[in-house]
Amino acid sequence: MATDPTEQLVRLFAEESRVRAFAAVALGAGSAEQVARAAGLSPKETATALRRLREQGVVTAADDGELGVAYGLFKQYARSAAQRENDSEAAESPASGDERTDMVVRTFVRDGRLVRLPAQWARKKLVLRYIADRTFEPGVEYPERTVDDKLRAWCEDSDDIDHVTLRRYLVDLHHLHRSEGVYRRPGGETESAGIA
Repeated sequence: MATDPTEQLVRLFAEESRVRAFAAVALGAGSAEQVARAAGLSPKETATALRRLREQGVVTAADDGELGVAYGLFKQYARSAAQRENDSEAAESPASGDERTDMVVRTFVRDGRLVRLPAQWARKKLVLRYIADRTFEPGVEYPERTVDDKLRAWCEDSDDIDHVTLRRYLVDLHHLHRSEGVYRRPGGETESAGIA
């Protein structure tokens, strides 16, 4: 059975010398000597820590030996975690109770991803409401970058829609209100009329 990547990272960073070595690389130390100096580690501790970090793929070495953080790996882990969370939420969340709505959503949303938007406006609105409900908490303020990241995850497997178009639909349908680069899903307290 495969080990959960999060669990692997927790084990990897349970050792202080590895955390210090990783931090040094993240802050720009490009060689073992620079890592040892920045992290306050002995050459042996540094070599051992860097070896483990490289084995686990979180630190890489370029052709010239320059050390760097494998940011792509962390992005991959984040996407996997988000997918597991979406799958878990989908499995735990009850159906809407409306058979037609559930059928439409199942047709256009698979594995927590938007396959495509329906052509029919009534169906499109159902799918967009579903995405807003699953993605944003009512009354919570989200900066535009966070909104884009959350919506980008929905669009990953879609060929016909991107996160910007999706965001525009959500704002146009008042599922999100926008004011000065901050977005909020209406709900809870009364919304002021001029926000959207």
